[in-house]
Amino acid sequence: MIANNIFRAIGDFFTDFIFIPYDFFRFMNGWWISNTMGVFLVSIGFIFLFYWLGEMVKHDRAGEE
Repeated sequence: MIANNIFRAIGDFFTDFIFIPYDFFRFMNGWWISNTMGVFLVSIGFIFLFYWLGEMVKHDRAGEE
């Protein structure tokens, strides 16, 4: 019974607090406006990917193992 209440509390926390900004995007009528968050997150991911690859190249050129 306690485990059921814990999982219900975690689910309520995410649906009632964490995902509130996504409700705004879900009910938008325009495709461009509603996908702004996805494009933003993908852009950040690519920036971190290229930074990480650059650091790997620096590490490889230094000859460290």
